[in-house]
Amino acid sequence: MKMIFRWFPNGDDSVKLHEIKQIPGMTGVATQLSYVPVGDVWPIEEIIAVRDQVHAAGLEMEVIESVNIHEDIKKGLPSRDEYIANYIETMKNLHEAGVKCICYNFMPVMDWVRSNLCEELPDGSNSMSYSHEKVLLMDPHSMANSMIQGSNSFSLPGWEPERFPAMVKDIEFYQDVSSETYLKNISYFLDAVMPYAEKYDLDFAVHPDDPPWPIFGLPKIITNADSIRNFLALNNSPRNGIALCTGSLGANSANDLPAMIREFASAGRVPFAHLRNVKHTSALDFQETAHLSECGDLDMFEIVKALSDSGFDGYIRPDHGRSIWGENSRPGYGLYDRAIGSNYLLGLWEAVRKMSSKQ
Repeated sequence: MKMIFRWFPNGDDSVKLHEIKQIPGMTGVATQLSYVPVGDVWPIEEIIAVRDQVHAAGLEMEVIESVNIHEDIKKGLPSRDEYIANYIETMKNLHEAGVKCICYNFMPVMDWVRSNLCEELPDGSNSMSYSHEKVLLMDPHSMANSMIQGSNSFSLPGWEPERFPAMVKDIEFYQDVSSETYLKNISYFLDAVMPYAEKYDLDFAVHPDDPPWPIFGLPKIITNADSIRNFLALNNSPRNGIALCTGSLGANSANDLPAMIREFASAGRVPFAHLRNVKHTSALDFQETAHLSECGDLDMFEIVKALSDSGFDGYIRPDHGRSIWGENSRPGYGLYDRAIGSNYLLGLWEAVRKMSSKQ
């Protein structure tokens, strides 16, 4: 297992590489070229430049999060073949730079949704939260404005400004797209890229829907164990895996996360795990909390134990953290709380491994 930290290059992050290097147990970063338009080829020279910057700090760059999927691929339009070809070329370039894992998602139009990017918690810290009623009262324009206004002037993955003009029309388009049709569009993409994933030694890790229930009538694909089984069955390549995000899947309290981990990680289909905690205020409302089990509704000990018991040897990153100690950062991606969370998770990992070795 390798513990890594999400980091955004080219000055688009309040966190510095040398600070990440100082976190005990941290081996590398998950990063991306967020400034490259979705659907374009990532230039090898720019990938290498970021990799060399990461290596100079004494860290690895083996995970990319994310290479976004162009909306035409998701829609199944004739133009998708051009964008898939570009995606494969990007895969080749990432392989040449030493990348081992690509995290991505197939969420249509909007990658993730929160109603508040800076809700104050009882301890005085701030975190992202989701109120289903408030989200339903928003239209796409007001939602996009809310996300950008709460971004602290940093880019928000999945909320790139170039997406906004087409957002309303894109949502209208999907009203006539069934889940079956959407799965066929995903299958088309997977059948095209998986041979190259195997050729270039790249694990693919699809991120669950966030939150894992319908919004604006958009199709949802990765929401529970059954949907993950259906997704993995679309293409049986061992490179076709999931990014098991405990926060996204854990937003639905009916999901048994340790059981899901044991099923899919034991099968070698979890190359990447995002570990964070959530606290429900109702069935469809939640706050993101500190990673510690007692701070939320998820049992992080059982989650880490399930990963260890399943032989997990992929990448873990501490997912969204709170804003604490006056830090001004991208929502969810400050330094302090994620650094604390990473060492809590590493402590659980060490304890579980030592307990297992004595049995």
